[in-house]
Amino acid sequence: MGRLDGKAALITAAAGGIAGASARRFAAEGAAVLVCDIDMDGAERTVGDIAAAGGTARARHCDVADPESAAAAVEAAVAAFGAVHVLMNGAAIREPTGNVVELDLADWERAMRVNLTGIFLMCKYAIPRIVDAGGGSVINVASQLGSVVVPDRPAYVTSKAAVIQLSKSMALDFAKANVRVNSLSPGATETGRLLAHYGTMEAVRRALTPLHPIGRLGRPEDLADAALYLASDESAFVTGHDLIVDGGYTAV
Repeated sequence: MGRLDGKAALITAAAGGIAGASARRFAAEGAAVLVCDIDMDGAERTVGDIAAAGGTARARHCDVADPESAAAAVEAAVAAFGAVHVLMNGAAIREPTGNVVELDLADWERAMRVNLTGIFLMCKYAIPRIVDAGGGSVINVASQLGSVVVPDRPAYVTSKAAVIQLSKSMALDFAKANVRVNSLSPGATETGRLLAHYGTMEAVRRALTPLHPIGRLGRPEDLADAALYLASDESAFVTGHDLIVDGGYTAV
């Protein structure tokens, strides 16, 4: 018996990385998963992986910063699976580096639109459907950089800190409707997002492993395990929490 048997999940940014690993894990535990992303080729690959393993999933184009696209994705999940029980918001962008003087206003606004407003929109449309289903779980992917900061990332760290607070706010607002809302804050995780800055995974490891006392970087599967816990009934008494999975990064 799977830990998510009978559940329907909608996961954004599930073409790869942390959200993709979570989609595969959720499906392996019995959930039907709507794999959402702006990268449809990647979303179809995730669905193919799930199908090959015997799971149930469908791909859906979704731009989380577009209200119509966000709402349509939620309704597509209901049409496909009859309900939505779990929403995992994984979509985020990495903005250009630079302090507030150097950063273009357009880059600031785009980071806020995707990283923060995208979560607002997905929750706005999905939470009523989760309530209709009798309750469930919302998981908003934040970052360890929502709790501590690094230089020249003002838009990213601000958006991720706001995701943590938004999650707590929604947890209070919807607790009586049996909707749990938590944030999940990864440390540096070995996904393609880090390659844009460092070039190779070996360069990523050299630069960032020393910042993680556990002695390695995170793997997408580490975060998928944590997301599964928050999605499942094992976390039935957990809401308004920021689950930091960072190999000790924020303990230093």
